[in-house]
Amino acid sequence: MGFLKRLFARTPKPGRPQTLTDEEFEQQVLASDMPAIVDFWSPSCAPCQVMNGLFEEIGPDYVSKVNFFKINATTNPETARMYQVKSVPTLVIFKNHRPIDKVVGLIPLNSLRSKLDQLISSSNHQKRPMTG
Repeated sequence: MGFLKRLFARTPKPGRPQTLTDEEFEQQVLASDMPAIVDFWSPSCAPCQVMNGLFEEIGPDYVSKVNFFKINATTNPETARMYQVKSVPTLVIFKNHRPIDKVVGLIPLNSLRSKLDQLISSSNHQKRPMTG
């Protein structure tokens, strides 16, 4: 009993993907100044479960650098339609309040890390003052 109590009483790890709805999307993703990656998924999709595991794995490495979100494309069709999500999983990467990249299907962990590292690197370059 002690093990189960500890297991279910655990607080989520920092960087864990936040679940969004159509109504929350604009405020949480588009209005934020922090880059974001949004995973459009469906509960009946096995590759989506794998993608969720990847997000859980790498999210803590990107705390305060990238926001991780997931949105059920089945129950939130408005946002899925807006970003032309035709199959799941689909990842859409946002920077400066707009989508800049889209990946359809399962992406390997190293490729996902590489995309996120490039996103952070380009964000850091923009924030540095120009020297003359």
